Amino acid sequence: MTAKASLESTASAPAISTPEQTKATFFAGIVGTAAFAHFLNDMIQAMLPAIYPMLKSRFSLSFSEIGMIALMYQITASLLQPWVGLYTDKHPKPYLLPCGMMVTLAGIALLAFAGSYPMLLLASAVIGVGSATFHPEASRVARMASGGRFGTAQSAFQVGGNSGSAIGPLLAAAIVIPHGQPAIAWFMVAALVAIAVLFRLTGWTLTHGHAQLKGLARTQKEGLGRADVIRAVVVICVLMFAKFVYIASFTNYFTFYLIQRFALSVEQSQLFLFIFLASVALGTFAGGPVGDRIGRKAVIWISFLGVAPFALALPYANLFWTAVLASIVGLVMSSAFSALVVYAQEAVPGRVGLVSGLMFGLMFGIGGIGAAGLGELADRYGIVWVYGLVSFLPLLGLATALLPNPRK
Repeated sequence: MTAKASLESTASAPAISTPEQTKATFFAGIVGTAAFAHFLNDMIQAMLPAIYPMLKSRFSLSFSEIGMIALMYQITASLLQPWVGLYTDKHPKPYLLPCGMMVTLAGIALLAFAGSYPMLLLASAVIGVGSATFHPEASRVARMASGGRFGTAQSAFQVGGNSGSAIGPLLAAAIVIPHGQPAIAWFMVAALVAIAVLFRLTGWTLTHGHAQLKGLARTQKEGLGRADVIRAVVVICVLMFAKFVYIASFTNYFTFYLIQRFALSVEQSQLFLFIFLASVALGTFAGGPVGDRIGRKAVIWISFLGVAPFALALPYANLFWTAVLASIVGLVMSSAFSALVVYAQEAVPGRVGLVSGLMFGLMFGIGGIGAAGLGELADRYGIVWVYGLVSFLPLLGLATALLPNPRK
């Protein structure tokens, strides 16, 4: 199937188009709406690692069991996402977006009233299923509305998610930690708002998607040959491993690190986590537009090797410099993800859903496996030792030299 045919197959639903819509247009409102939905989705999901200290105390869990909760959530999300993307590339399901958020709504309810460790695992898995349906489809809508400014649209979409990830721990600290596990149910309000927003996105896709895809098909790049695709996939897996295992050490265990090393309270440690996650959101926003101008590989180089000296220094810093270095690490390293996603979409044109599902799936899968593995190491050697180990991960960014250049 050609790239153009594949793109047009995703718009089999009836479409309403006007002559001026035959050229792809940047729909800022739709990109913003997709970003807002991503904000709500990831805010809900960031709540889970933020309440790990509370769950650890309430259910007398070990670090290994905390790691298994993270793994259960992230592995369901990672395994399902590529299949969702592959299926919807061939069989469009516009209403899958709001339906997936309904699954997330059910997962929040299970988590709020879980009375045992197995129930916590089940709730985490259900929330992961909701995430698996959201990311590839919402990323497809953002690209569809990009008008060819793929990096900018992807960054805007991703920064919505990162902003939600930053706000989630603050809301957890303000709502859940003081009032206990049942207060998790308040996050169901965010899920209901997200369902309404996603119904709007679905309506736009049905009425404008066909014209947008026809315009984008004219600007489609040729893509890579088979051998280069295989090489690119291997390198991207290495880069994703380095990025998301390192990020997982912050999102899942930074609060524990701060509590143990600097004797902070849970609430104080959440503020430091917010600073890190806010820096991640800012760096993600910058990465896409910069990649549109200077190229994806240049952004990837900068994001990995530029962060390496700060990552290596962080385990030896005092509290103030830990906050500063964590902010720099989040800001610089996060710029890589949008560049990696758009690079992969350009390398394999016509498979937006599959590529988005694989990329977000890799993100969740590597993050989950990393969280579980880091939990095991923390139980054995201590959380401070773990941060010394992961500080070397950004050096794997040297593998960027092996990425082939996408064809024009």
